[in-house]
Amino acid sequence: GATTMKTVFINTAKTILFILVLSLHQINHLYSFTNAVSIKMSTNSVLRSVKQILPATPKHWVGDGFNVHPVFANKAFTEEVSPFLMFDYAPPKHFPALKEGQEPRGVGQHPHRGFETVTIAFKGEVEHADSVGNRDTIKAGDVQWMTAGRGIIHQEFHSEEFSKKGGDFEMCQLWVNLPKEHKMVKPT
Repeated sequence: GATTMKTVFINTAKTILFILVLSLHQINHLYSFTNAVSIKMSTNSVLRSVKQILPATPKHWVGDGFNVHPVFANKAFTEEVSPFLMFDYAPPKHFPALKEGQEPRGVGQHPHRGFETVTIAFKGEVEHADSVGNRDTIKAGDVQWMTAGRGIIHQEFHSEEFSKKGGDFEMCQLWVNLPKEHKMVKPT
């Protein structure tokens, strides 16, 4: 039923994210893994081969706190990487401590709808706050899974503590499309 499909969908997404994250630390070229994982569905296993190797892409800034590589490059938001929409990786970068009166680095309020974001901090810290009252700090080694569902407004900034002392920052974020029947779920 719908619950089983959502579980398969989420488990598949977690498996692929895990493979992508491991790969970021081991290779210079990033792989399109959507056709490269073994996915267990009921009693059948499907093993697929790597379809394409994607070269590393130039970095761009998201706000003033996240200097990211768009890992999926021109494959982002296409059927080729579905159910994934986008994957950004911010390689290690040193940020100096903020001076008195400077605003934290990051991205101010912006909307999301119909998908989930999976954020992993490897180094540094990200403070997240959203329109449904969630507020937390994603610390090194933490994973945050946010379901935008029918709509959420959120913001992401370097944490107050990280901003005060500065340091190395590394993170990634994957956007996972929700199946049609789950696009209007309550945001979490």
